[in-house]
Order: sequence, then C-alpha cells, then structure tokens
Amino acid sequence: MNRLAGLMAGAMLFAAAAVHASEAEDRRIVAALDTQYQKAVQDNDAKTMAAILADDFILVEGDGKRSTKADLVNDAASGKTHYKHQQDSEQTVMVSGNTAVVTAKLWAKGVEDGVKVDYEMWFSDVYVRTPKGWSYLFGQASLPLPGRPAH
Repeated sequence: MNRLAGLMAGAMLFAAAAVHASEAEDRRIVAALDTQYQKAVQDNDAKTMAAILADDFILVEGDGKRSTKADLVNDAASGKTHYKHQQDSEQTVMVSGNTAVVTAKLWAKGVEDGVKVDYEMWFSDVYVRTPKGWSYLFGQASLPLPGRPAH
C-alpha cells in the first residue's frame, strides 16, 4: 500500500511539473507572439497582424476610441500610420488555462494619421487559445505617459 501511495504521489508530482512546464511554455509563446505583433505594427505588416488578431478583436485606447481587427489591418495596409519605433519593455505574461494576458510599456514613435508622435504608454493584451494556437482577442492601452524621457 505504501508503494502504491508513493507511486501515486510521484505521478502527481510529475503531472504538476508537466502542467507547470506547459504553462511556462505558453508564457514564452504568448510573449513572443505579442512581440511579433508589435513588430508587424511597426512594419505595417498587415498579413502578420491579420494572422495574429482574432476575427472579433477589439482595441480600446486610453481616450475610449475603439478599433476592430479590420480597422487595424486596413490602417496598416494603407500606410497612413508608420512607426520608426514600436517596441515594448517591462513585459509580463500571465496564463490561466486558455487565456493569457500580456502587460508591457510601449514606446511608439512615427506618424499616426499624418501627425508625428513620440510617446510611451502601458497596455494589456488578452490572448485566447484556439484550435489553431494563440489569438490576440482584446487590447487596452493607457493614455500616453507624461514626462516621457527623450529617445
């Protein structure tokens, strides 16, 4: 009986380690995917953006403006917005089951709708696991941060 209890405890520890490793791998995958998305925005790579964004994606900006997948992909394809720099820092990723949340500080520098911009802001991106892999479902961005250091 003790041997059976020992085997069961060992199996449970192995299962817990496997789950933990899978969660760590999920965090790594989602972090890389979000970084890939930011690079696609910088490069106006509408095809990559479309592949990462969920069909029912919504972005809510700090001023309340809402954008859909079509809005962002069309904007990238039009070239109206162009970034010299679109990179995040201080990235953290949390995973709970089939949902992951990325929070990071973003530095954006370039032209948005013909206006030069250079700002930092915080964002949180929500990803969901689908049969095809992780998909970016929802984003929320802060207003630009005050007193941004010169870059």
